[in-house]
Amino acid sequence: MIINNIRISFPNIFRPKAFNPGDTGKYSVGIIIEKNSPEIERIKAELQAVRDAKWPGKKPQSLKICLTDGKEKEGTNGYGDHVMYFNASNTSRPLVLDKDKSPLVEDDGRPYAGCYCNVSIDFWAQDNQFGKRINASLKGLQFVADGEPFGGGAAASADDFDVIEDDDFANKETPDKTGTDDFLK
Repeated sequence: MIINNIRISFPNIFRPKAFNPGDTGKYSVGIIIEKNSPEIERIKAELQAVRDAKWPGKKPQSLKICLTDGKEKEGTNGYGDHVMYFNASNTSRPLVLDKDKSPLVEDDGRPYAGCYCNVSIDFWAQDNQFGKRINASLKGLQFVADGEPFGGGAAASADDFDVIEDDDFANKETPDKTGTDDFLK
């Protein structure tokens, strides 16, 4: 399933991350969808289809579904009462594309937390010693548009700095460091 024009958070899409010691590292991303988005109804229909295929007849007790109300993360950038969210992960690296479908790498600086993406995921049913759940597997992302970055923000741009000529520092004296440690005491 492709979910269109959503925001992402906590992207670990270029290098896997293990969340607990001894765990296998996974690629993952948080997917944030506005509650008034038509994507919500498509997601709910897909979740229902996965549930009905795994547990025909009636919903099992204690079934946990990955789609969650954003108010549970109130105070976290991008989350709140106006959104729904879920996390998707995979042990295999997802396909990461730009608008023109060219591959992106980590050094490109996108996708980043807060930008808009199209995301390819599969919902799947879990029924084991860890419980009954419907989870999301991350297959790929396509960068769509910039958004206000969450967290630390974007990296500096070369335009933030001035060009420095070699002779700018050739005749400068080394500053006196006397007293610079006083504020550390």
